[in-house]
Amino acid sequence: MNFEQDKQQCLEKLEWAMSQLKVNVDNKELERITALIVQTMTGPWRYFHTPDHIFEVGGSANAIEVLAALFHDLVYVQVDQSVNFNLTFYISPFIQEIKEHLYIREETDLPDSRMFDLVMGTFGFKLGQQLSPFAGQNEFLSALVCALVLSPLLDDGLLLQIVTCIEATIPFRPEKEGLHAAEHLFHRIQETNDKLGIGLSESKLIEAVQCSVRMANRDVGSFANPSSARFLDNTWSLLPETNHNLKNPSSYTVNEYRVALQKMDGFMNFLKPDLVFQQFKGEPNDREFHNKLDRADRNIKIARLYLGCKLFTMALLEALSRRFGRNIPLSTIMGELNPLGLSIEKLEDFLPDVSNRYPLEGDMEREVFDLLSKGRFSDSPYDIKNSPLTTLIVKIIGFDKIRDLLGNSKAFFKDEITGEEFLQDCDPAVVEIITDSLSKLFDSRKAALLTPIAS
Repeated sequence: MNFEQDKQQCLEKLEWAMSQLKVNVDNKELERITALIVQTMTGPWRYFHTPDHIFEVGGSANAIEVLAALFHDLVYVQVDQSVNFNLTFYISPFIQEIKEHLYIREETDLPDSRMFDLVMGTFGFKLGQQLSPFAGQNEFLSALVCALVLSPLLDDGLLLQIVTCIEATIPFRPEKEGLHAAEHLFHRIQETNDKLGIGLSESKLIEAVQCSVRMANRDVGSFANPSSARFLDNTWSLLPETNHNLKNPSSYTVNEYRVALQKMDGFMNFLKPDLVFQQFKGEPNDREFHNKLDRADRNIKIARLYLGCKLFTMALLEALSRRFGRNIPLSTIMGELNPLGLSIEKLEDFLPDVSNRYPLEGDMEREVFDLLSKGRFSDSPYDIKNSPLTTLIVKIIGFDKIRDLLGNSKAFFKDEITGEEFLQDCDPAVVEIITDSLSKLFDSRKAALLTPIAS
């Protein structure tokens, strides 16, 4: 979808939501808000957190959720590498940067703002607090922009409900003091509602948190996707947002690609399924909630095995590539991605066809093997969807051996052992096949380079 189509869809969402809330707004004002949202959400590093994402997260049934979703990812410092310039007008009176960290200003340095108080109360943040990208920084700043932009149009009760939805999208929070994140959120908006005299009833506050949980669960909905191939598609869309060198598929190095996989592998091995989805007072119902948790558990386990296999392959390639350099582009080893359909040979063209020497154990191994051999649901702009080399390695040594050698891989990544020491512990047949295939690929490039000039 292009920029103008994104703007049109965003404008239609705003118009629909305002109509549902029975708020009369000048269309030029909605166009201004639309431009602010879409301009930010189409930044150069946005691959996953795009207009399509916010349209999906908002759903189409509840105006509060639609509006909250449009704003909930406006600020994403790790992705954009900064706060978008157009948003600083709203943020800088309340936030300051000190040595590359963002802090909420102290009371003596703050303007009087009811909307700031509303957002602070909802998030439970403190004056002078350092903001953390891993503890609500982006959601807090997005909610602040949202409240300030919409405050001329909506009453405080509606704004509190919208900000509540944005707060709930802070992901992967464990229980604290025996309460889940949604329960803490409910208590905070009760206090904020009373302190600011907003006047929402308790039933309306409960409904606000139920809406927020519904929207937050859609935000991480890919974890419950019945298709692991689609789940991994979303994972691959996230990688270049915080690994910007992947934007140039012909130049990112073996090491850079490995580091991107390693960070995602670390995240998946940290993540517990019960941190992914939320529930509050019957939203969602128990059956739906536990179904989401079960699917998340399966997808996370599949991702761990899949990423572990890919990391082992990258360890082999990185160890071999160090024989002739430390910063070798992956395309030099594997062959370039070829969107133009040119006749360019790749490493996979020289891999032998081998039979599977180890039976696949259980549904999970079979599914991961299919993901490696047949591929994720779709190609990425920076990577192919299937993994021919990893598939070959699994066929030769099996998943169990890869699991056993992952510790060696990580020791190599930390420079605790050398590349040659790592290779000595690997199956000699695998190392020989890869080196032989690389040699043939390089020979084909040499032959192409020496092609006589046509007279």
